[in-house]
Amino acid sequence: MNGHGIAFGAGTVINAIATYKGSAFGIDLRTEADVALKGDLIEGEIEGGGDTRLIERACELVLRHFDVDSGAKIRTKSQLPQASGLKSSSAAANATVLATLRAIGRDMEPLEMTRLGVRAALDSGVSITGAFDDACASMLGGVVMTDNKTNELLKRETIESDVVIYAPDKKAFSSQTNVARSRAIGPWVDAAFEMAMRGEYRKAMTLNGFLYTAALGYSAEPMVAALELGVDAVSLSGTGPSYVALAEGEKLDRLKAAWSSYPGRVIITKTNNTGAYTLR
Repeated sequence: MNGHGIAFGAGTVINAIATYKGSAFGIDLRTEADVALKGDLIEGEIEGGGDTRLIERACELVLRHFDVDSGAKIRTKSQLPQASGLKSSSAAANATVLATLRAIGRDMEPLEMTRLGVRAALDSGVSITGAFDDACASMLGGVVMTDNKTNELLKRETIESDVVIYAPDKKAFSSQTNVARSRAIGPWVDAAFEMAMRGEYRKAMTLNGFLYTAALGYSAEPMVAALELGVDAVSLSGTGPSYVALAEGEKLDRLKAAWSSYPGRVIITKTNNTGAYTLR
């Protein structure tokens, strides 16, 4: 009656807030969840602290789906900084869904699991669109294109690259994003989305970054610094405050040095194409 689940964070290609169509790619930073069925209450605990409503709701939805009358204790820990734009909420929901399924000895199709996590994100108020794009990248790995209004996966491909992340020393909660300003840039975000649908992920990602830094009031300086070094794929990740870039070799080293001069921290990882899993 115990289960363990592992899901991954993601970086942004296209932020879906403007048009409900989004794209994201998995990154190799994980969130782990342990679920033990016990008692009558569903209680969550996050290593390092944090709001537990999302993981509690994700667990509750799985138990309700299979008519399991039980409480549960959920514990999560993560390599992802919270409220940083690196999809920590999607990873936490996915890991919890997986762990709960493992605890009750049941299974679901990956997209069904993802949709339960999205519903938990909407129900608990941590997301505006439900972030189906982020959730798919976390659950499936690779780079995904989605319609977040219908929760439809439009496209998925593998993507291989090292990833450089600049995470400033502040938080930005998706639920507090200025939606009106994001919707105002919708026609240009649509153009970036079509670019990504054609497979031009790097260009689309960079265009998305400039659009959303302008709309949400973030500095474009980290992006321009990356472009000056020859990095051709860089964006604000989600609604910020983190920036994410695809870079390798000498360009990665130079970008790490440049971004290390800013307040905050730089994280080096790689894309993830395998997706979430449970421990058998």
